Amino acid sequence: MSRPNSVEAEKLARCTARALGGEYTVDGVRRLSGGASRETWAFDAHSTLDGVAATEHLVLRRDPGASSGQIGRSTEFLLLDAVGRAGAPVPLVRFLLETDDALGDGFVMERIEGETIARRILRDEEYAEARPLLAAQCGEIAALIHAIDTEGLPSLDVLGPHEQIAQYRSLVEAFGEAHPAFELAFRWLESHAPEAPAGGPRLVHGDYRNGNFIVGPEGIRSVLDWELSHLGDPAEDFGWLCVRSWRFGVNDKLVGGFGDLEDLLTAYSAAGGTGIDAERVRYWEIFGTLKWGVICQMQCASHVHGIVRSVENAMLGRRVAETEWDLLNLITGEDPGPDPTWSLPALAANPSSLTIHDSPSAQLLVEAVREFLEKDVMPNTEGRVSFHARVASNALRMVERELGIGHGANEHARTQLATLLGFDAPLAELLQALAASIRNGADHDAPTIVAVRELVRAKLLVSDPNYT
Repeated sequence: MSRPNSVEAEKLARCTARALGGEYTVDGVRRLSGGASRETWAFDAHSTLDGVAATEHLVLRRDPGASSGQIGRSTEFLLLDAVGRAGAPVPLVRFLLETDDALGDGFVMERIEGETIARRILRDEEYAEARPLLAAQCGEIAALIHAIDTEGLPSLDVLGPHEQIAQYRSLVEAFGEAHPAFELAFRWLESHAPEAPAGGPRLVHGDYRNGNFIVGPEGIRSVLDWELSHLGDPAEDFGWLCVRSWRFGVNDKLVGGFGDLEDLLTAYSAAGGTGIDAERVRYWEIFGTLKWGVICQMQCASHVHGIVRSVENAMLGRRVAETEWDLLNLITGEDPGPDPTWSLPALAANPSSLTIHDSPSAQLLVEAVREFLEKDVMPNTEGRVSFHARVASNALRMVERELGIGHGANEHARTQLATLLGFDAPLAELLQALAASIRNGADHDAPTIVAVRELVRAKLLVSDPNYT
């Protein structure tokens, strides 16, 4: 019996034969790492025609469940076909799945060899010569994408800043969690929205970033993951490319962790791109930072509600604080340092011994499981399993920090918020009140900004102490 969510080789062989003709056998079926919202499977299809053996290296892209803002697989298939015919570097699409294939909603495309893992692209010696070229290549490829005649594309939503602000605000409200930093960002974005691009809406990739490029030693070979494509402001692609989360720790290089904005814009202009300047990119960088924070919430919710159970999706919920911190720095200026009146308790050296339970403590049990993952699982696995073991290890480190700090930080934050807002209530109610006051137009005075920043700082103390 196959494992849940597995893709059977026999089904792949049958649908490949149906679509391409002839007889096929399939092997090498494996799920690729990454893809928190959609599944990507690699496989090899073997056939014989007139006595000549041939092998196609293919990829199946399919949906485990719908996600807000994503185009359907059939639309993505048609879009990739149109973009490829226009000369942009994308995988050649081969065929759409049909209902009788019993493999879900998706399509099959060619597999292009190369690296997609951003941290390797930014750090491995193999890509040292490519890194200085990537920003300019991103500009040149984007100019091709943005110049495509929209009349020849499948039906796509037209999404300017105001439509997307409304879309992501509705998602935040649906989740029901208070995020005062998001409210500051929504207000800023609403009041600073740029004029519509000259020449009208153009094709926007929607997820144009490091991690969605297939890279070889010579540079970018292909652009992947078109499910967020729409018509809109082409500067959105560059703002997204500059979001701190997509620099993967190389923060001195604004563009994807590998290049400078000047190189990106110069190459874009030289390749025929128009209408994008640094100010417009900065607006969309701020929007993109907010967008990623909301997507992190959405992915976490898919785990919590059992839609797509995944340790990766679960962990994304705790990455929201990173985007909040980045938004504050982009909108209100760099961090001035901890406010002394908000000084939160440091991590406890020794957890409380006041417990009825036997040794080891909950914290030490978590530590033991983490050490097992790091010493036994991660060194002896590869690919997706190794990746998720690393994610699980990071999750357990987070739990250790939260257990160590205890409930003192929550009570301290509640007391400080009660003083700021002028009434006493549970912490969740006070957070909702602070968010509502910002959303409803309260002045962004210094005490409010300090409170929002220190709340985020407290979350990062647990989720990622080194992020600030």
